[in-house]
Amino acid sequence: MQKNQIEIAGYLAAKPTRRVLPSGTNVANARLAEGYRFTDKQTKKVREHTNWHNLVFYGTLADIAATYEKGDNVCVEGSLQTRQFTPKDGSQRTVYELIVKTCHLVEVPHNGHEPPAANEPAVEHDLAAEQTGSGVIGNADEWPA
Repeated sequence: MQKNQIEIAGYLAAKPTRRVLPSGTNVANARLAEGYRFTDKQTKKVREHTNWHNLVFYGTLADIAATYEKGDNVCVEGSLQTRQFTPKDGSQRTVYELIVKTCHLVEVPHNGHEPPAANEPAVEHDLAAEQTGSGVIGNADEWPA
């Protein structure tokens, strides 16, 4: 069995760039940042690590991605593709890209803070306030042709 499926959520580093291939297919490219925090065992300081991902949108998804802006929080699902090329300097390069098959623009909460976790002890929850928190505000699904 083989499976190549990746789901990543993060923030766009810049507005996606869109172009048309010679075949007439729309394509958009973007970079997505996702990261995490951890405590360094030796220095006991909280550190951050950011992973950068190259995203490729084809067809209708390229048109949708072109509406996204720098800093938008997006969730994408697709497959990993490796591609090799030789730039003008003659060196061999390998690029890892996520070919997007579905994308969702995630809404930022209006108050700027996420509601507390439902299982967090000693926290009273206002269910009405939690209903207006973050959520998906746009969906797009399409398999590249």
